[in-house]
Amino acid sequence: MKVYFHTLGCKVNQYETQAMREIFEKTGYDLSENDATSDVIVINSCSVTSESDRKTRQLLRKCRKTNPDAVIVLTGCMVQAFPELSGKLSEADIVTGNKNISKIIEYVNEYLISKQRITAFEKHFSGDPFNTPEISDFEERTRAFMKIEDGCDRFCSYCIIPYARGRVRSKSLKKIKSEAQHLADNGFSEIVLVGINLSAYGKNEDFNICDAVETLNKIGEIKRIRLGSLEPDHITDEMLERLKNIKKFCPQFHLSLQSGCDRTLLRMNRKYDTAFYRDLVNRIRQIFPDCSITTDIMVGFAGETEDEFNESLDFVKSIGFARAHIFPYSRRSGTLADGFPNQQTNAVKSHRAKLMSDVVKESERNYIVSQIGKEKPVLFEAPEKGYAVGYTEDYIRVKIKTERNLTRQILPVKLTEPFDDFCIGEITRDF
Repeated sequence: MKVYFHTLGCKVNQYETQAMREIFEKTGYDLSENDATSDVIVINSCSVTSESDRKTRQLLRKCRKTNPDAVIVLTGCMVQAFPELSGKLSEADIVTGNKNISKIIEYVNEYLISKQRITAFEKHFSGDPFNTPEISDFEERTRAFMKIEDGCDRFCSYCIIPYARGRVRSKSLKKIKSEAQHLADNGFSEIVLVGINLSAYGKNEDFNICDAVETLNKIGEIKRIRLGSLEPDHITDEMLERLKNIKKFCPQFHLSLQSGCDRTLLRMNRKYDTAFYRDLVNRIRQIFPDCSITTDIMVGFAGETEDEFNESLDFVKSIGFARAHIFPYSRRSGTLADGFPNQQTNAVKSHRAKLMSDVVKESERNYIVSQIGKEKPVLFEAPEKGYAVGYTEDYIRVKIKTERNLTRQILPVKLTEPFDDFCIGEITRDF
């Protein structure tokens, strides 16, 4: 029997797909090269925007048309957030939320015997344990994602995720250590810690995100530790000082901004203002002089005026991000913002996204230019057309002209020539 996985959405979804993949493999399944020749197809959905839901439905229909005899499983955030609507998608044989991913193999086996459609939904409740299965590998990757936190308590006005993921819960330090050792044994030297609200890791516990990083730092084979997206108001000076003293910590801080306008941030129900954000960036740069600051920026939020957008644009210019993900606001049923007045047209949102992207491209290039001439360790990934390609600790994409396969090696590289979103470098010495 063969199984194929489609994953939509974030790094947490990618991690959970890996967990499901390992469960199927342990049960005797082989991984299929494509969905057309697979006996079982698992679609791990995203629901962060209404567009994400549309893509999931489209993919589901495509899979059923391409492979009419396959057992199709629909799972993930869309199912968890909208179980009734998801349950009506008749192309799926099994429909179950993200709380049940460890049970999916049981549902598949049951369906193979009974041929009866299965819909299984379990709500998230406050006090739920962290129960995502651990992984020991990460398919086709040089860096392994490790999910250590789930859930969100913030309820931003545009976001459905607290309903799709439940309240904050955290993986124990003991399990982090065990899982990291398994990943190290399989050749991974960099681990990226991820979560739905990563900086809330350890809430209502006697540990926090720094303890997680320090736990990984003690594993000899792990050479680099990177953090996923962070909420700015969770970051304290004490945390920054602790991270500074962790040798393997990668100084890339992905601080979710969303908007550079205080009035927009207030409508979004974000928990900080631009003055706090700017001060935090300045403090980080003082403690980590060679760090990169990356972010997410939403444009065209409900009620965002031209003046408010220009404020956000000017703020983004002033920060000088090393990289940013720009995306237009997408209305989301079930959220407060969906009912806000003065919704922007798609044309306005697209125009603003273009303007913001142009600003970010300039600041990204400026950051790369500022690093030219420096020597940095680079973890190399898969080769590309005569180049070895990898990333520095501060997440600059680097290309080296060589025919050698340097995958998973960390080598010192002098950055020599800047381009828009990467730079050329040369290896200064082999370890």
